[in-house]
Amino acid sequence: MRVVKPSRVREYAALYPDAASSLLAWLRIAKRGRWRSIPEVRAQLPSADAAKVASGRIVTIFNIGGNKYRLIVSIHYPWSMLYVLRFVTHAEYDKNAWKETL
Repeated sequence: MRVVKPSRVREYAALYPDAASSLLAWLRIAKRGRWRSIPEVRAQLPSADAAKVASGRIVTIFNIGGNKYRLIVSIHYPWSMLYVLRFVTHAEYDKNAWKETL
């Protein structure tokens, strides 16, 4: 997959040192991924989940740092492109306010 703005992941890693190794591991896996659907993502990263947001689009959510954080991305399978949208704590994720902004 082509990760658009991988620098965002590295920025999150710098801001959240306890999640840095998980974020950088996720980035390596994502760059090597050749996913065409959410089941293919889950085959490699079982914690991946899909959710519909306010815009009507589907995003993919990854558990990061032992389920302490969530990385929210948009995957455009036909073009093998992945956009990093948000990185939130588990508590922020549970409030669902992030869905309204996407």
